Amino acid sequence: MVLWIAQGFGLGWIPVAPGTWGSLLGLALAGWVLRHGATILACGITFAGILIAVPICAAAERLLGKRDPGSVVLDEIVVMPLVGLPAVWLFPTLAIQPSWKLLLAGFAVFRLFDIWKPGPIRSSQELPRGWGVVMDDVLAALLAGLVILGMAALGVR
Repeated sequence: MVLWIAQGFGLGWIPVAPGTWGSLLGLALAGWVLRHGATILACGITFAGILIAVPICAAAERLLGKRDPGSVVLDEIVVMPLVGLPAVWLFPTLAIQPSWKLLLAGFAVFRLFDIWKPGPIRSSQELPRGWGVVMDDVLAALLAGLVILGMAALGVR
């Protein structure tokens, strides 16, 4: 059961780009979470998901005998709301209906940063017990969120 959850309810078993498939489910989660803006509830759901993912991903690492296995995509799923939270928080007009254009752009930028792993994103993978699995995605999502915030500030809706 832990592996099934960690592997994104089966999405991690897709042989090509499992992280992208997990991120797509995360995009749906982000749309649902951000539907009402960056409320305390939206932030709470996002951070609770991240905290729950850490021990699940740690257990999956132990069960699979690998560090940050590619089939574990729960981390990609739970962090996707972080891509939109900064823009929705600072631009409340987006809170009425989250812009799918911005969320799709955020998805693409997140995948770029998650694969490329610039700077501290790569080094965060060295954190122990599931934290490394999740934190590189948290940082990639926050960096993508800053890009989306910049796009929103420039008037992209």
